Amino acid sequence: MLEAALAAGAPIESVYFSPDAEDAASASAVIDAASARGIRTFPLHRGVLEQIADTVTPQPVVAVIGRIDVPLDELLAAAPAGTPLVVCVDVRDPGNLGAITRSADAAGAAGVICCDGSADPYNPKTVRASAGSLFNVPLTLDVDVDSVLTVLSAAGYLRVGTVARAGIDYGVAELAGRVALVFGNEAHGLPAAVAARLDTVVTIPMSGGAESLNVAMAATVLLFDLARQRRAGTGPGDATEPLR
Repeated sequence: MLEAALAAGAPIESVYFSPDAEDAASASAVIDAASARGIRTFPLHRGVLEQIADTVTPQPVVAVIGRIDVPLDELLAAAPAGTPLVVCVDVRDPGNLGAITRSADAAGAAGVICCDGSADPYNPKTVRASAGSLFNVPLTLDVDVDSVLTVLSAAGYLRVGTVARAGIDYGVAELAGRVALVFGNEAHGLPAAVAARLDTVVTIPMSGGAESLNVAMAATVLLFDLARQRRAGTGPGDATEPLR
């Protein structure tokens, strides 16, 4: 995780390491890399890291990193043409939000917008589940969903909601141009008032007995389908535009 933060140029304030870090080549290398960039590094006495970390068996290195989220207008201004946005509405499980962020990064999404009620991207579980993608994907936090939908509409985005059933088959839906994928709560999905404001809703067809897909899995399926369309030149973006 710290390697990813260094590679992304995240605002790392300080690094702390236990005596065990000296015996781990990867930990030692990342400490040296941080020190070479002028980041403060502090050795800890044995047992201290275990007291401050939130896991039972923590890695031998921890870091303090400043916030990296950006305002909505900055996210939209920096979004490359043809790359989708992800909007999370009341996605409460930190692991799900971290996994969505990881998939958004892998599929080349332009950013993740966390509306009021969603989990905190800085929750330790969210950070771990993102596997470093937290530092690669622009994040916008604590924004009202109604305001977000209004701004996205004004910016020319097709606002696409996801529902477990009764939506358009995502495989045949026309998702061209600027697309914002809107995902709802793990248990209850999108609120009816939110769904009513969207331009369209899509469903991932299922053949088995499962009631629905996990929200992070659904996000992964849709994000990579949009990435496939971009590569093929059949959907958002230009066929010659490489994935980020």
